[in-house]
Amino acid sequence: MSTVSLLFKCPPADVWRVIADGWLYSGWVVGASRIRDVDAEWPGRGSRLHHSVGAWPLVINDSSRVTAVEPGRSLELVARGWPVGEAKVDIKLEDRGGQCLVTIAEDAIRGPGKLMPKFLRDPVISARNRETLRRLELMAIGGAGK
Repeated sequence: MSTVSLLFKCPPADVWRVIADGWLYSGWVVGASRIRDVDAEWPGRGSRLHHSVGAWPLVINDSSRVTAVEPGRSLELVARGWPVGEAKVDIKLEDRGGQCLVTIAEDAIRGPGKLMPKFLRDPVISARNRETLRRLELMAIGGAGK
């Protein structure tokens, strides 16, 4: 798993509020270009976000599914973007007394992305997730999801 962390200048509740609003997903997840639908149970286990990835006109419609959740603390997803493949994504929030350490661990689990050697895919995933964390922090600090 490629793992990156960032200490946010806001409490975990602010971060979780953004994560728990599936309609905000494309605002902080690098590569997600739009949200087409969000299951009413999001972010409950088994619920899905129906998103698109890529830049117009090369947009792929797919979905991400919650495989585990501990509200306010962690979210585990299988993110899909076929024909590129699927990835396991694990997001953890750790309270640091008014701040929040957010960690994203991700790796390809199926499809062509899995064929890329780990030493090549890890730096790409890490760079994307560093930017994802920066965006998530700005949205949380800015009050998104209220």
